[in-house]
Amino acid sequence: MEVILTLLITAVLNGAVAFIDEMISALVPMTLHADQYMTGAYGGNMVEVLFEILLGFGVSLIILKFLKKGFECYVMWTDGDPDSEPVYLVTRFIQAVAVAVCFPVLYGWMADITTELTDELLAAVGVSTDYDWIAWVDTVSSGGIVTAVFGLVFVISYFMLYFQFLMRGLEIMILRVGVPVACTGLLDNDKGVFRSYMMKFFQSAFSVAVQIVLCKLGVGMMLNMRVFWGIACIVLAIRTPRFLNEFMVPVGGGGVINNVYHSVRLAGMAKNLIK
Repeated sequence: MEVILTLLITAVLNGAVAFIDEMISALVPMTLHADQYMTGAYGGNMVEVLFEILLGFGVSLIILKFLKKGFECYVMWTDGDPDSEPVYLVTRFIQAVAVAVCFPVLYGWMADITTELTDELLAAVGVSTDYDWIAWVDTVSSGGIVTAVFGLVFVISYFMLYFQFLMRGLEIMILRVGVPVACTGLLDNDKGVFRSYMMKFFQSAFSVAVQIVLCKLGVGMMLNMRVFWGIACIVLAIRTPRFLNEFMVPVGGGGVINNVYHSVRLAGMAKNLIK
């Protein structure tokens, strides 16, 4: 019976590793640029089309909100501080429009920074990208039923993590499209919804970097037959968004600059800890 179960698990692993070897090669661009991997399905760039639609809608909302706040503050005296200089409201209006229009370029920079950070983290932990999955399956199958079961648990956990990467990519794609509407919050003194929106954005990007490092570290551990460490890395990678959500929450003011500053500090702390 044990031999039959081992053979069945080995057959499952042989079928799974054919997909794993292909999936693990492009996790960063797939997550940060999910639209490019979905392009072949319909022959167009979905994000650019949707962004242009919401850009017009978002700029219209920004203009309406600017006129509403100016009228209520300086004509009706029912909102804000009428003694404050109108130039501050105009400055926030220009900032909101500029961020909405220039966001695709800004996101490109952020994606490049995240990719570079991930590469540096992988180099720091010494993770190799060359894997011999067939040899691993042979080793697992020769180790008995217990080793085979742990190997199956690892593969199932990896597929769960991979689907989480797909959902994370879709989440980031939706956030990218909705930025022009979120920029209406920049007209408020406390940055309104824009502050928490950007924090969610940076949290998603940082989660991707941490998850990919843990994923590839877990794969390396597992292929070296450090079974428990490999499974621990994969499980922690799955739990990373919830773990980061416990302390990466919007607090106080500071707007997007404050969010960028704290995100960079967190990345630097993680890199120093790994070193």
